[in-house]
Amino acid sequence: MAMEYEPIKTYGDEIKESVSEQGKHLRMNIGNADRSQGHDNDDDVDNNKGLRQVALQIYEPNIGNKLGEECPLIPTSSSRHQQPQQQAQQRLVSLDVFRGLTIALMILVDDVGGLLPAINHSPWNGLTIADYVMPFFLFIVGVSLGLVYKKVSCRVTATRKAILRALKLLLLGVFLQGGFFHGLNNLTYGVDIQQMRLMGILQRIAIAYLVAAMCEIWLKGNNHVTSELTLLRKYQAQWLAALFLSITYISLLYGLYVPSWEYQIPDATSSSAPKIFSVKCGVRGDTGPACNVVGMIDRKILGIQHLYRKPVFERTKQCSVNSPDYGPLPSDAPTWCQAPFDPEGLLSSVMAMVTCLVGLHYGHIIVHFKDHMDRIRLWLIPSSGFLVLGLALDIFGMHANKALYTFSYMCVTAGAAGFLLAGIYLLVDIYGYQRSTLVLEWMGKHALIIYILAACNIMPIIIQGFYWKQPQNNILSLIGIGT
Repeated sequence: MAMEYEPIKTYGDEIKESVSEQGKHLRMNIGNADRSQGHDNDDDVDNNKGLRQVALQIYEPNIGNKLGEECPLIPTSSSRHQQPQQQAQQRLVSLDVFRGLTIALMILVDDVGGLLPAINHSPWNGLTIADYVMPFFLFIVGVSLGLVYKKVSCRVTATRKAILRALKLLLLGVFLQGGFFHGLNNLTYGVDIQQMRLMGILQRIAIAYLVAAMCEIWLKGNNHVTSELTLLRKYQAQWLAALFLSITYISLLYGLYVPSWEYQIPDATSSSAPKIFSVKCGVRGDTGPACNVVGMIDRKILGIQHLYRKPVFERTKQCSVNSPDYGPLPSDAPTWCQAPFDPEGLLSSVMAMVTCLVGLHYGHIIVHFKDHMDRIRLWLIPSSGFLVLGLALDIFGMHANKALYTFSYMCVTAGAAGFLLAGIYLLVDIYGYQRSTLVLEWMGKHALIIYILAACNIMPIIIQGFYWKQPQNNILSLIGIGT
């Protein structure tokens, strides 16, 4: 004989039933009050409406939250605590590791690049390990933007916030790299505004970030993504923007006429008038250090006094007897060897925007495709295409050049960034090798502060400010830094 047992009710179930019965009873009383009293005046109507709302909240307390309002009778603190936990779980660890690895690579290049020119920036054409740092940062910015702006409730508000972030980053870059700090072994500070460097690493990142953010906020469709084709359709306006920027850059680089120009540098050995050097150009499509369009645009718009005064081409064979390292000028050195040139100039930053937009596409893949293998496959396909295209262009004459940020350079570095992201994602987020990358993950989460303190020499300068009797007797000199 089968026996039926009444299910055991928990305390929560009893509360729910009690609240439900009270709600039904209260609603029934309110209904009876409506039928018996009618609507004699407006005050009664308002009171009845208030009672109905209270009864509705007692009967179904989540209604207030469904409407986007907090229910005054039921605490919602537990749901608030759950949201940050869900966001923390959704954080892409591999992206932090990638960012941290880039920061570590940048510190390595800055500290060891002078000792090992092989890992220092290429003097002009060609690539070294150091030449991948800037594109990797821009690529990561694009990926992050794809995750941040996957759902935009108000485009105007998002635009305002993006502009403010970019402006803060731009001003920080001018302060750190404009010449205000005079570097190691020089405890003075301050800069002549007429000689301040206007562009730099953070300035370029700020500009590329702003352009990519505007594209992500305003230039995407409303269609649902179900395949690779619908993904391209949804973001086709962004790809058109990247194509437009690339065509504009290539057209200007190879189409504009570069006239002869001159510059002057002060004579360090005497107080006489500055020396004037003339550089003969009168050409189009030249991508050498002297007569390229990138430098000409910066000289015309920013002013030659606001450009970087120690460019990488000073390490070329024409300009250094110790090439590929810095050294004395050869006896037959050309006149342009000491000319200012900014590797983060205006025109070259156009292709930096494209790198950021490419990273944005990789972020879209994370948003719309949840399967690990789908993500890796969709990352590797464009990465292979970019890498092959960039190498082919370099072979056929459009050399990969970091200082000019050429189209081939963008393709090679973007392809390499895609492969590296896929590899880190496979190891960290799929196979779970997170303990071995905890340091890189931490560095990735604090990338900006590490860059400010380490890469901009702020921390060494602060430490060097404490010395014994003589400025040379400081902690850094004891360990061989800055000597």
